[in-house]
Amino acid sequence: MSHKIIYHASYHKVTQCPTSERPEFAFIGRSNVGKSSLINSLFDRKDLAYVSKQPGKTQSINYYQVDDDFFIVDLPGFGYAKHSRKQRRSWESMSKNYFLNRQNLACVFVLIDANIPLQVIDREFISWLGAHHIPYVMVFTKCDKSKPRQVKKNIEEIQEALLKEWEYLPPHFITSAVKGEGKDLVLDYLFNLADDSIEDERE
Repeated sequence: MSHKIIYHASYHKVTQCPTSERPEFAFIGRSNVGKSSLINSLFDRKDLAYVSKQPGKTQSINYYQVDDDFFIVDLPGFGYAKHSRKQRRSWESMSKNYFLNRQNLACVFVLIDANIPLQVIDREFISWLGAHHIPYVMVFTKCDKSKPRQVKKNIEEIQEALLKEWEYLPPHFITSAVKGEGKDLVLDYLFNLADDSIEDERE
């Protein structure tokens, strides 16, 4: 089943975000984790979310409307050193304000590179979400860049590292924007959550 997704608008302040009660699903991760590529891949689009060879191009809160039912929210990547510290702090503040103030935020999709060990900034961000009781899932990206055995080993080590701080972990997905791996599982989870959120609003 195909789904209609359109660009809605971009905002630089959380207070500007839509007043709609549609559920929202935020996508975020370190710069260069493949966030825009994944969003494009999920909806079979090449030009939906801007993809650049230079990390750090997403600099606002970008809304995409899906089937007139819910929003995908593309947030700035964190941790890209080539931008000034002041600019990085501004984006971090904007994203955190979004997470803390959007009551219709249903889930955060945290993107993690499947080819490298867990980075400190990833662990700190996940811990921050947990401390503020913000629901999230983990999406491991770029699984086509390494051999399957190595990807499996990396993910197991990342989970072991996180379990030192968590009693249990949320669902996770293994994806490749290039090959489409994991796409259907992410979409099924996303649309099931959206349906549940919409039903809760109606009750």
